[in-house]
Amino acid sequence: MILTSLKIKKVIIKLLMLFFISISLLLLLTFGYFEYKEIPIYNLKVAAKFISGKMNYKPYEGLAEKLGYLKSDKLLIIHADDIGLSNSVNQASFKALQNGYVNSGSIMMPCDYISDVGQFATKNPSIDLGLHLTVTSEWKDYKWDGILSPNETPSLINENGEFSKNSKQFVLNAKPSELKKELQAQIDLSRSIGINPTHLDSHEGALFFDENLFKVYLEVGEKNKLPVFVPKMVAVHFDENFPKPKNVIVIENFYMAQKGIEFNEWEAFYLDVLNNIKPGLSQLVVHLGFDTPEMKSISIDHPNYGSKWRSLDYDIVSSDQFQNGLIKNNIKLITWKEIQKVLY
Repeated sequence: MILTSLKIKKVIIKLLMLFFISISLLLLLTFGYFEYKEIPIYNLKVAAKFISGKMNYKPYEGLAEKLGYLKSDKLLIIHADDIGLSNSVNQASFKALQNGYVNSGSIMMPCDYISDVGQFATKNPSIDLGLHLTVTSEWKDYKWDGILSPNETPSLINENGEFSKNSKQFVLNAKPSELKKELQAQIDLSRSIGINPTHLDSHEGALFFDENLFKVYLEVGEKNKLPVFVPKMVAVHFDENFPKPKNVIVIENFYMAQKGIEFNEWEAFYLDVLNNIKPGLSQLVVHLGFDTPEMKSISIDHPNYGSKWRSLDYDIVSSDQFQNGLIKNNIKLITWKEIQKVLY
């Protein structure tokens, strides 16, 4: 009887060991996957949401109709990121916006070239400009800190007095209370130089993955009556305990060139996007710039979203083939400014 009891205990111990080993391996694989994909998720609950991909939210009901379109229409925002980053980016983005190659853009307020953006916005008040809320500083030799003094937001600033170089460092260190102050300061600065922002989005997606930081992003948008961009994959945050705020626009069909696409495949990638746009609201994000010595210097050792990348993006959206693709596929261009009017 004693021998049988000992055997049972040994079996139980082995089963428990196997269980804990399996859980440990699952956790390692899960967070290893996020690390490989450069997705800064370090919370088990949030990780489970992203892995399951289960959505628990309602899209904005009747958005197409309120914008004056049919539910079956293909609605597209062509959006230029990173305005304010450099003179090269500004000049390419301004030209694309004025010529209608893109119909929306967002601004990095902590960067060096925002005064030019303020002047452009003042002279072109009908152009749709939002804020590319910025909390990371990724380039090798071109860095920035926040709008506020580093003493006010120490958790956002690294040992060199700059924003973190990537989203991982930001997420691991940022305090929500300090983040809220910095994001509000970026909005306030934009308005003080003549920009009337139409929406908010997040540079490098840094504000999307930690639930508490994500909530700050949404709250700042709601406080300032600004629509907030959320890609569909990030909408997994929303559940019965975290309902989607009314100012959140979940973009279910989101397109952007990713690293790994060869430059000789650039045109084919963008034309394929246009040929496969679905009914409803979509957004295509591009990174515009001219291939200049300035942009080459900024993007040294950083080919992704670098000088050549941005020049190709500009060449594509301004090409006859791309413009004809919009017409051929009966795509209706809309702006965040129009969405803002619907929400507020």
